[in-house]
Amino acid sequence: MSEKRRAPQSDMTDAEWTVVRPLLPVPGWLRGRGGQPEAYCHRVMLDAVRYLVDNGIKWRAMPVDFPPWDRVYAFFRRWRENGLVKEFHDRLRGQVRTQLGRDTEPTAGVIDSQSVKADAVVAKDSRGFDGGKLINGRYLELARLAAR
Repeated sequence: MSEKRRAPQSDMTDAEWTVVRPLLPVPGWLRGRGGQPEAYCHRVMLDAVRYLVDNGIKWRAMPVDFPPWDRVYAFFRRWRENGLVKEFHDRLRGQVRTQLGRDTEPTAGVIDSQSVKADAVVAKDSRGFDGGKLINGRYLELARLAAR
């Protein structure tokens, strides 16, 4: 009797996978660039990464229901280093925006900032005094894309 992996809430539904699958980059070996087929299904690897992000766990704390943590991490790292995570995100965002009747690329951005208290161990050249908030600290700028 074969054991079936329990499906955490972070796993993609079949409907989500139907949308996501065509957006995934085509592996080099399928494009005739050499290499070997991957050992694990991309859906399972994406489910593992989603589980990690959803639950805020460490890589080494990946449940045994998923492929080994080091294989999942290697998959994610390779995608990130080759720009595939960003490409996948951009493709998915474009598809969602098109379905909503918007341009595929956002046209507006928002920059927000805040002062964060800096500890004495933070170098003086990277901190300052915010007179408005009376805080000796770092000034962080957080850029967000508006969904317009």
